[in-house]
Amino acid sequence: MMGAIAGDMIGSVYERNNIKTTRFPLWQKKSTFTDDSVLTIATADCLMNHGDFAHYYRHYYSRYPRAGYGGSFIQWAETYGAPAYNSWGNGSAMRISPVAWWGRTEVEVLENAKKSAEVSHNHPEGIKGAQAIALATYMARKNASKEEILKRIALDFNYNLAESIEEIRGWYAFDVSCQGSVPQAIRAFYESDSLENAIRLAISIGGDSDTIACMAGAIAEAYYGSVPPSICHEIETRLPVELLKVVNAFYRELQP
Repeated sequence: MMGAIAGDMIGSVYERNNIKTTRFPLWQKKSTFTDDSVLTIATADCLMNHGDFAHYYRHYYSRYPRAGYGGSFIQWAETYGAPAYNSWGNGSAMRISPVAWWGRTEVEVLENAKKSAEVSHNHPEGIKGAQAIALATYMARKNASKEEILKRIALDFNYNLAESIEEIRGWYAFDVSCQGSVPQAIRAFYESDSLENAIRLAISIGGDSDTIACMAGAIAEAYYGSVPPSICHEIETRLPVELLKVVNAFYRELQP
């Protein structure tokens, strides 16, 4: 989860100021958490309390209403009891990483990913994107190789994961759909040699930088085993205390 938050924070300054290189300052004064982090933490809190995803997402939105949510999500969150709005946006995938850590089996992970997504993003592509990131993160956590992860996700979700980051960088533009950002995030993880490098590669293609980096960072944390202390420190200085408490509680729950 910290890997996802790191990607969100580092990418936050590049979402509207895209950069097509991996050579950029990792942290800036304006680097901050966005809706990606808020809803990721909401997912963790919901899982720990065996709650209702819709309730937790609305509750966290009400606490942090200016974190940069999409218009459709805002309308949904502010209308209690409103049904899902058939979204294929990557909002379902950006918030999903805690599911991959909480689940004990692939079946459980995929079921919870679907439950998390469908309260708002019930379009098949919205559910598919959430499940793809959750499964990739779960497989990384369970020591699958990058090749195994790439092959499985491509096969199960029919994503084109063959195009390199360098190729993608040449044509990629802003795309908030799952189908137009989840594969790119997975490819960034695949080509990386560290969590930081995964985030840099994800941001370097441009587009919805914070969310692509959030998804890539989620998988990278699981694969590389941890988040570097220097990155954790930066997160801790930027994340509100009440959100940090939930993050720390979630990691404690994961301890054997």
